[in-house]
Amino acid sequence: MPTEAKRDKIAELTEAFSGSKGAIVSEYRGLTVTDLSKIRRDLREKGVSYTVVKNRLAKIAAADSGRNEIASLLSGPSAITLGGSDEAALAKATLDALRPFSRIVVIRGGAISGKTIDADGVTRLATLPSREVLLSQLAGGFASPLSTMAGLFAAPLRNLGYALSQLRDQRAA
Repeated sequence: MPTEAKRDKIAELTEAFSGSKGAIVSEYRGLTVTDLSKIRRDLREKGVSYTVVKNRLAKIAAADSGRNEIASLLSGPSAITLGGSDEAALAKATLDALRPFSRIVVIRGGAISGKTIDADGVTRLATLPSREVLLSQLAGGFASPLSTMAGLFAAPLRNLGYALSQLRDQRAA
């Protein structure tokens, strides 16, 4: 039977899993308490939490919140990064905070939108532009052919105007 502290930790993790769009699991072995505090502080400024978890409790919390895909990443000493406004921001914030410790910390993977991704997938996700930039690129992609088409349709009328203007100038001379 789990203790009250373990039940509280499971409830806390369940709430964190439910409120987060994604989760990134890393191995924190070799980090000092000072290093962990610095990572947590850096991530907290970006609205992300970095929590060292017991695997069994995290698996129970993941099952309770319907995020079973993360269970396969939980083996050995595990720390989970949760939060962020979107998945790409979460991955970028995590990699930025862990970059000074890249020789020590190993990213195992992540769970994004119900799918498990490996460490390379987390790195690729972190290099994506922000959501706003992607939406503006999409809007630009839609607007460009439309403006080209509008220019092509306006060209004959514009050319007729130029021809009439030149004809008027020739007759005036």
